Amino acid sequence: MNYLGSTLPAIAMLAAFALIAGGTALLRRGGNRRQGVLMLVMAVVLIGNVVIATI
Repeated sequence: MNYLGSTLPAIAMLAAFALIAGGTALLRRGGNRRQGVLMLVMAVVLIGNVVIATI
């Protein structure tokens, strides 16, 4: 795997962790519930994409 091929999944996983943290914070704080759920769904999709790309 080249440099870009190993860097992009790492960046995607960092983004997924940030989405999980932001989504749970929105849900706990009582903010926009729909946006919090969508952030969690986006994190799951992003993690799935990384898993598929690394297989």
